[in-house]
Parts: sequence; structure tokens; C-alpha cells
Amino acid sequence: MTRGLIIFATGFAFSAAAGWLVLPNKLYSKTQQPVQFSHEVHVGPKNSLAGDTCHSFRADGSFTGVPKMDGCTGCHAAPMGTTVAEKNFIEQYVTPGREPQWLVYSRQPDNASFSHAVHVKRAKLACEQCHSTHAKTTTLRPVELNRVSGYARDTMHMDACVACHKKNGLEHSCLDCHK
Repeated sequence: MTRGLIIFATGFAFSAAAGWLVLPNKLYSKTQQPVQFSHEVHVGPKNSLAGDTCHSFRADGSFTGVPKMDGCTGCHAAPMGTTVAEKNFIEQYVTPGREPQWLVYSRQPDNASFSHAVHVKRAKLACEQCHSTHAKTTTLRPVELNRVSGYARDTMHMDACVACHKKNGLEHSCLDCHK
């Protein structure tokens, strides 16, 4: 190998490694949720709340998304346990009637339309099909927002939707989801 080729290969390898290892970490900002929340405590075997207790549908079929404080205050007007996290939640949010400013892990582009009701009620998909083991988490991980686009790292990508539709024998036009 010539010296020039060695220098080029070294530079290329260094650039590729930087692109794969460094850039993604710099491209996304990480922000913690305002409150650490355990889905496992709320939907686990001890409490057995159904997922739709907090994440439900309105009468028109639209998804309510992140639950509002009034859903929490029914159980948490006073501490039910002995954790510092619950005590802080009650002091900072329940007692003053202040809504936590939850960050959204996934936001669809403005030109895309997604209906939870169609997928959950009509197609009868389990939440875990798209949201994996999120219901078993004991803490909330940081939300990772792309500094350029503003979208979260967890935003669903069209390839995943298309693959699921193909797997289930569904054919659609682009205009079914893109308006």
C-alpha cells in the first residue's frame, strides 16, 4: 500500500466512525420528563389499571394522548405509598392543581395522519404491537429531539407502517395517511 492510500483509508475510517458514533449523539438533545413515572406500578399486577384508564379515546374516536391531571387526582389526592417520587408529585402538581408539561416521544409530521382508534378499535391491535414493553417500564427515559427537524427519535417512520400493512395484507394509497 502506498502512503497516500494508507492516509486516505485512515481518514475515511475516522470520518465514518465519527459519523456513526458521534454525530447521532450530537444531533439529538435529551430532555427528562418533568416527573418520573412507573407504568409498571400503575398497570402491573398490584394495581391492574387498564391502559385505556389513562390513554383513552374521545367520543369522536380521537386519541386523548397524554393523560390530564384529573385522571391522577382520583387516586393521588394523598400519598398511597411511601416513595419520595409520589410525595414530590403530590406537592408539585396535585396540590397546586398544576399539569405536568409532559414531553411527547413521538409526533407525526404535519402532512401525515394517524388514527389510534382505527388501529386499536377497528384493527384490534394491542398497544404493545407498536409501543413494545413501554407498559412494563419503571422509569421514563429522556425524550430525544432532533435539533434540526424537531422530531423525536421515537417518531414512527413510514417504513414501519408500510411493513406492518403489507404483513397484514392491507393495501393503501399514499393519500390514506398523507393529506
